[in-house]
Amino acid sequence: MIDLYYAPTPNGWKISIMLEELGLPYTVKPVNIRAGEQFAPEFLAISPNNRIPAIVDHAPADGGEPFSAFETGAILIYLAEKTGRFLPADLRGRSITIQWVMWQMAGLGPMLGQHGHFALYAAEKIPYAIERYRDEAARLYGVLDRQLEQTGAYVAGDYSIADIACFPWTMTHKAQGFTLDDYPNVKRWYAEVRARPQVQAGLAIGKFVKEPFDEESRKIMFGQRAKEVLGRK
Repeated sequence: MIDLYYAPTPNGWKISIMLEELGLPYTVKPVNIRAGEQFAPEFLAISPNNRIPAIVDHAPADGGEPFSAFETGAILIYLAEKTGRFLPADLRGRSITIQWVMWQMAGLGPMLGQHGHFALYAAEKIPYAIERYRDEAARLYGVLDRQLEQTGAYVAGDYSIADIACFPWTMTHKAQGFTLDDYPNVKRWYAEVRARPQVQAGLAIGKFVKEPFDEESRKIMFGQRAKEVLGRK
């Protein structure tokens, strides 16, 4: 029913976890982002931003032609609405859940991504950039911790697409030098979400081939060669 264009990254895991949670049949279409396959015209047709993941639904609810979606927040909302799961139907519950999905999309993911880039991957270690993004990442972990303390359960109350959006990015905490001991409510939530069988199944979908992460791969993944790959000057 669903084609999942995927690489095993925090953003990719969001959708593999969601599909496992929903029990929808899906086919994984691997996208080798180290080799620049995200810039292929076929992928661009379904993901105009040249980023994984993206989906094609071959059985959309309106009964029409296959429908594609890109951007993880939009995909999560689309799948939740398609199935009637993990997104409350009432006005307040729905809005709160979507607010936290948008918080992850606008804050937690991008800031952790930037901290990871400058602290772990950048060839030149720039102290200002590392400190700036580490401070913001720490602040956002604090925001999440306070929200989880308030709900006493999951991000928006009941388990929802807000948790599915946030959890994969917190998977990077050790690599990025954070300890969840500093965020006890996140630590409790993290253990509960990771223990879900569907989450474990979603995380197990695909692994990067163990190949050298060379300078060419670095340029492709981090955008320096995007213009060349797209055939532009």
